[in-house]
Amino acid sequence: MPSHWKQKVRNFFLDLDARIDSTLFSSGKGLRELYERYSTFMDRFYVGRWKRWVFIEPLSEAATLGLGGMILLLTLAIPAFRETADEDWLKKSDLAVTFLDRYGNPIGSRGIKHNDSIPLEDFPDNLIKATLATEDRRFYDHFGIDVPGLARALVTNAQAGGVRQGGSSITQQLAKNLFLNNERTIERKVKEAFLAIWLETRLTKNEILKLYLDRAYMGGGTFGVDGAAHFYFNKSVRDVNLAEAAMLAGLFKAPTKYAPHINLPAARARANVVLDNLVDAGFMTEGQVFGARRNPAVAVDRRDENSPNYYLDYAFDEMRKLVDTFPKSYTERVFVVRTAIDMNVQHAAEEAIENQLRQFGRDYHATQAATVVSDLDGGVRAMVGGRDYGSSQFNRATDAYRQPGSSFKPYVYTTALLNGFTPNSKIVDGPVCIGNWCPQNYGHSYSGLITLTQAITNSINVIPVKLSIAIGQKLQPKAPNPAKFGRAAIVEVARRFGLTAPLPDTPSMPIGSDEVTVLEHAVAYATFPNRGKAVTPHAVLEVRTGAGDLVWRWDRDGPKPRQAIPPNIAADMAGMMSHVVSEGTARRAALDGIPTAGKTGTTNAYRDAWFVGYTGNFTCAVWYGNDDYSPTNRMTGGSLPAQTWHDIMIAAHQGVEVRELTGVGMGQKLPQAQANAQANAAPRVLETKPGPPPVLTKRGADVLVRVEKLLDDAARTAGKTTLNEPSKTGKAESSSALAFPENYVAAAGADGATPAVPRKN
Repeated sequence: MPSHWKQKVRNFFLDLDARIDSTLFSSGKGLRELYERYSTFMDRFYVGRWKRWVFIEPLSEAATLGLGGMILLLTLAIPAFRETADEDWLKKSDLAVTFLDRYGNPIGSRGIKHNDSIPLEDFPDNLIKATLATEDRRFYDHFGIDVPGLARALVTNAQAGGVRQGGSSITQQLAKNLFLNNERTIERKVKEAFLAIWLETRLTKNEILKLYLDRAYMGGGTFGVDGAAHFYFNKSVRDVNLAEAAMLAGLFKAPTKYAPHINLPAARARANVVLDNLVDAGFMTEGQVFGARRNPAVAVDRRDENSPNYYLDYAFDEMRKLVDTFPKSYTERVFVVRTAIDMNVQHAAEEAIENQLRQFGRDYHATQAATVVSDLDGGVRAMVGGRDYGSSQFNRATDAYRQPGSSFKPYVYTTALLNGFTPNSKIVDGPVCIGNWCPQNYGHSYSGLITLTQAITNSINVIPVKLSIAIGQKLQPKAPNPAKFGRAAIVEVARRFGLTAPLPDTPSMPIGSDEVTVLEHAVAYATFPNRGKAVTPHAVLEVRTGAGDLVWRWDRDGPKPRQAIPPNIAADMAGMMSHVVSEGTARRAALDGIPTAGKTGTTNAYRDAWFVGYTGNFTCAVWYGNDDYSPTNRMTGGSLPAQTWHDIMIAAHQGVEVRELTGVGMGQKLPQAQANAQANAAPRVLETKPGPPPVLTKRGADVLVRVEKLLDDAARTAGKTTLNEPSKTGKAESSSALAFPENYVAAAGADGATPAVPRKN
């Protein structure tokens, strides 16, 4: 019986094997026959010899490359189309905000309000033609990308060896305005191209043109040609003439460079180029534009208007992020926002920086500065992001990462106090090395055994490095590299204070080699007078709709203060840092009768100079340097930064009840000699070279420069006839009346300074 079953099993597998072999053989035979039929069929289309290389091979390669190109295009298009994921993409930039100061007074506006009350057909025909002639002559003919225009721009730029001509169509520029930023990268240009084609499939040409005219930035904080017409000419866009339309159309290329309230000659020269374009494009004749050439547009003089533009940009960015947190069902896009700004402090900060740079910037080789003043709740009372917003809208207070130098050391000393050290703990100021890096003190000398208070007062570099090692040894006694653990603890404390900068781990991090922003650095210092509570920097205090309904309020809806360090540690640090002002590197920052503490900072090659300090009421950070990171002429944090901080904080405390600074007390009256010196004398530029005498404020100097130009013009036009000589009419012309119009005399007298013609640069 067993052998019978074995035979059956054997026969089953033999049969299965035969069937498999037969199937494979039949399949192979069938495939061979199918291939032979296919080959026989394809032989009918065989092309040989020269026809193959002329026609078939190029088409084959083109198909292969085309398929690969389409896959590549799809890969590149995906990031661009992600920008359109928001179903409300057309309204994403449609946010209009009116800003008020902390007392409810209007200070400016930002954003774009899509104004459908002015349809495209109501825009002046000469403005439409000027825009098309200058920005995109084939706008109504291309599919979103002007290929001939792009090729022409590439050739022109290649011949010129630089960017001389733009190749972006109006649709591409609108795509950038709606979805992208202004960074000059290949990635942005690729996204821009895909988004332009995408827009062309969803909007008509007139809708694209209307959006472009409404949403393009036109300089002076205005968006859209209607807003620009009101700002520059005090009229609706419906009423602009050809000369004004040409000036407006010229702003699309570089609104800051050609803004008439900043540089009227450049704006008129650009408008003349637009008139040339109108003629070249065949939209107008030379005779039609002749009147506009002879009578160029006259813009409203807004040079004396002092809007806190850097602050408004920062507040608007904060507001856009805040709106994203509102419920999706919330559709309101027009808001009135009360901010924390104090315009008196803002003006004082702007004037202090401008005066210091005007008087001493050339000698110190310093061209830029930034400052932030904050209350102890984190509300930004003032912000200066650069010397001149008209020349550069880059906000150095919020967007520039600069090395803080020794002003970073308080975070190191705080970490030390948190790990068992005290202000009176002694440590040896002597040589130390981490690997092949050996820090040096400012004077290339050592002080021996000193306390932590003495070390921070005299801004000794070696001590923070030694503290990072000692902290690491306390945290990880057996670690082979204790400094690394010490630096990690310092970064963790800095994060508690509110610093979000990268802070990479380097041996020199304890002495301020990592970069921070002025805004975060200033508000982080508020932790010390706040008894150890860290706060979040903010500009927005209250948000209301255009109808006045309350939407959001900082004290109710904003992040609450967080306990970053114990109150006793904050008090000890304030006590230590007060010595920096009273007897250390920041004596120029001392305030008469107001408790003050802070820390100076100076980086390698004097590229950055800082003073960050605080009182019981406010905290303030001041930075000086150059945008190109070039060195200053031995500027330290105790020179212009400390003096600027002093001038700003004097204004900030006017009419304010001075609060006690925990760990310091109520402050002391300065010696009379020191108080008089601070009140009447500016800091010396160099120890061996006294600074130039004080000059006028910026406004007063601008007035006198204009007066000087009037005198020069009068001298040129007078010819042989002197100013006081009787003219042909028989009447004497008064030189004073000619040289000093009433408004100029009044403006010069308002500055309260002795008239003096400033130095010519």
